[in-house]
Amino acid sequence: MAGHRAFRELTKGFSPERQARVAARADGLKKEMALHELRHARQRSQEELARELKVGQPAVAKLERRTDMYVSNLRRYIEALGGSLEITAHFPEGSVTIANFSELEDAGVQDA
Repeated sequence: MAGHRAFRELTKGFSPERQARVAARADGLKKEMALHELRHARQRSQEELARELKVGQPAVAKLERRTDMYVSNLRRYIEALGGSLEITAHFPEGSVTIANFSELEDAGVQDA
């Protein structure tokens, strides 16, 4: 397409300081994504994910739009993308990984 250039071509003339700021911002954006952005980054379609989760494609679309869901559903979605889910609480004095969600699942109890 006319007028389109690769990102690295756009930043080629930037100063080293500006290139570092751009790289840091890009890294930050990669660490914070909505579910549909994560799926795109992992190069998976809703249809592929639906087959792996044994649900219909509309169920995947609905899950990606939700702002509130069961931890077990989020875990299944992340695992279908090849990852693992950790729940971490951040406090001024440090962070703590919450372990009891896997204990609930192992005991056959539904997440609330």
